[in-house]
Amino acid sequence: MLQRWLHLWLFLTSLLAFLWPRLVGAGAVDPFLASVPWLTWLISGTMFCVGCLLPKDEVIQVGRRWPTVLTGTCVQYGSMPLLAWLAGTLLQLPQDQFIGLMMVGCVPGAMASNVITMTAKGNVSYSVGLTTLATIVCPVVTPLALYLTLGKFASAEMLMKASLSLFREVVIPVILGFAICQKWQRFSDVVRSPATILANLAILWIIAVVVARARAEFSSLTVTLMIALLLVNTLGYAAGYFGGGVLGLDEGMRRALMIEVGMQNAGLGAKIAGDLFPDAKGAGIPCVLFAFLCVFTATLLARWFSGRSVNVPAVM
Repeated sequence: MLQRWLHLWLFLTSLLAFLWPRLVGAGAVDPFLASVPWLTWLISGTMFCVGCLLPKDEVIQVGRRWPTVLTGTCVQYGSMPLLAWLAGTLLQLPQDQFIGLMMVGCVPGAMASNVITMTAKGNVSYSVGLTTLATIVCPVVTPLALYLTLGKFASAEMLMKASLSLFREVVIPVILGFAICQKWQRFSDVVRSPATILANLAILWIIAVVVARARAEFSSLTVTLMIALLLVNTLGYAAGYFGGGVLGLDEGMRRALMIEVGMQNAGLGAKIAGDLFPDAKGAGIPCVLFAFLCVFTATLLARWFSGRSVNVPAVM
């Protein structure tokens, strides 16, 4: 139920975080702001759960088809930063919102893409491979993409900090989660069942905390920003689907790539934006809005695709 109605829970928890001072009074304890120091552990815990959920046989099969995973990841990291930069530049977004939009475009794909790919009758193994590879290479690719798109806003010191943070908070927990759950079956049996729930709850809380930190900046929310986010999201789907066609992928793999490209780990983007640009309070807003938007549109897209047959098996 949590996964199925993730977009609704995103809206409700974000609304609660936004209205908290009005609901309980300005002098009351704010659990969202109080948990800011724990965001790093929440991100790491989420990625550990992702590692635990990776099936060994799917990882092995993906390894055998590494060229298709590599080229698909290139489509993602080649199109999303470019789309975000074009949308932000053409629509002339304010500096804070432009930075946030670039964070959306430069982070790896969202964990929810694997489940939504299953609903869309896409190739789930390929989706898992894309998410895994994009996550592993993000400490190198994400800072590079930020440097190319943000230019003067991204210093060498800042990019190094982003790289180390991504490696420490994303890559290492994923590898540890996978290794531990494969090594100790008893631990795996205990952890796997609640792992998806815990990961989704962590994502909901991270987004809610970002909303709480940027309450005042939400007054600057504009239609232009919403248009920019919608363009990045929908054109990302198009880039994934038609890019898959250029690569010669079958229908199931094209659907997986489409969803992987169009959905981004906006929760991670919001965390990084807060760490790298503490003075740009509004930088987290595009990430928060995109988190809701991409889950909502991908769910609708998957339901539409679920009624259309795939002439090839949905496994690699």
